[in-house]
Amino acid sequence: MATIPLKPQYGPTLGTLLAPRWHAAPRGVRVLVRAAGVGLVVLAIAVALTLWPATYSHGGPAPFHFSYRGLYRTTPEAGQYVRIDRRDDGGRLEDSFAVSPLHLPPYSGGLSGELPVYASGYIDRLRAKFTGFVLRGEGKTRVNTVPAYNIFYTARIEGREMYGRDVLLLPAREGVRDGVSLQMLTLPRPPLTSPLEVASAGVLERPVETFTIS
Repeated sequence: MATIPLKPQYGPTLGTLLAPRWHAAPRGVRVLVRAAGVGLVVLAIAVALTLWPATYSHGGPAPFHFSYRGLYRTTPEAGQYVRIDRRDDGGRLEDSFAVSPLHLPPYSGGLSGELPVYASGYIDRLRAKFTGFVLRGEGKTRVNTVPAYNIFYTARIEGREMYGRDVLLLPAREGVRDGVSLQMLTLPRPPLTSPLEVASAGVLERPVETFTIS
């Protein structure tokens, strides 16, 4: 490949200065230097992939998409579409974000009136599922302008009390019955002081902020 001529006042280049030493170096040294260079490139790519957000998309009756960082794909529980979590060095759960299908029974009136009714039975199922379940609050919310319904609670997960927040979310369409539930668990730690703050900070914030459903 042709090179651009270098004006004398800008030379010699670093490559020109180092060339004699490079050619005089033992073959083993040159091999090690090349290997180190390849290793640095691989490391740089690995770091970039770690920092770059991952994404997840799902089709079906209520297609959705979100991105995340600092959480890792794991085996979903029965009935879940996807589950991502983070664990400590001992393997105990610290944060979890899961998405499951939601199907409303036939209803009349608006979705805003149906969700609190549906949430009552949903809360009963959470109470049966989790040890030490305590409801801490519920109410209407929005996820990226789409109306939704919050359920806040505490429960004992893997022997430790955790904050929980589930969000019932359906596309903004008249008469819609198919949607998803977002299921979030996090270990109580600063800056979180109650379940009502789950996903307002930390690794769970990004999946909720980027979550879209159609």
